[in-house]
Amino acid sequence: MILGQNQYGKAENRVVRVVRDGATHHIKDLSVSVSLSGDMEDVHLSGSNANVLTTDTTKNTVFAFAKEHGIASAEQFGIHLARHFVTSQESIRSARIRIEEYAWERIGVPGPQQHSFVRTNQETRTAQITFDGGAWQIVSGLKDLVVLNSTDSEFHGYVKDRYTTLPETRDRVLATQVHARWRHAWTGDAAPEPPGDWDRSYRQAREHLLAAFAGTYSLSLQQTLYQMGSRVIDHCPGIDEIRLSLPNKHHFLADLTPFGLKNDNEVYYAADRPYGLIEATILRDGAEPGIPVDMTNL
Repeated sequence: MILGQNQYGKAENRVVRVVRDGATHHIKDLSVSVSLSGDMEDVHLSGSNANVLTTDTTKNTVFAFAKEHGIASAEQFGIHLARHFVTSQESIRSARIRIEEYAWERIGVPGPQQHSFVRTNQETRTAQITFDGGAWQIVSGLKDLVVLNSTDSEFHGYVKDRYTTLPETRDRVLATQVHARWRHAWTGDAAPEPPGDWDRSYRQAREHLLAAFAGTYSLSLQQTLYQMGSRVIDHCPGIDEIRLSLPNKHHFLADLTPFGLKNDNEVYYAADRPYGLIEATILRDGAEPGIPVDMTNL
């Protein structure tokens, strides 16, 4: 028997950091998962814990770092944690930090007190930071960003066989729930430089995804996906790769003929499953793929 790839850590540490700037407060709400790997043969083969930093310690570190370092961004917080685990423990050779960030908006009520928030129902921001003591891999992203075009989408000219029943359409609703991850070119070397502002980098990538979705006259969801990824690569020079997973949130015309009514692309029923699932990776020319294929394992 040979022990293969292995890792351990503490998953889904829910940490909320409140910064009190006088009467105005700021919130960062994260779920942080720590995964460590290194010299762990003995604990698997003989049960010796001599090289094991406990998962409870990794949990405590997350909360302590939230106080000591603050949370400027998901990416920067993950960098602090990954560097600490690899450089402080001889037995740990690699650390992977996965983060989900949940957004809150300040409730704009009159008055000096600005400490009330409402949880937004938009996407969840994600980040994955991996460090092996030498090189970094920073993958930012988002999931559950629901978008819809009520027109400017067609679907026709596809292969048909004896089992095909889907009618062609020249005008349809195109909706999807965007899951995207993008890999930054920076790996710790002097060039290229890391983003000076991770939050700004995230906003830019998100804006370009939305602009491409809205601005593409779509003949297929694959075409739309490629335009979305290409726009991010084209407009964000610090990003070398983006992987997109787009479930097709189908909207079918409701049959109103039993009621003597004409449905002129006005009334639809939304089907949640089964759904088409379109996935692809767009790379900068010359870049090697580096994001794991599994889109769901964030």
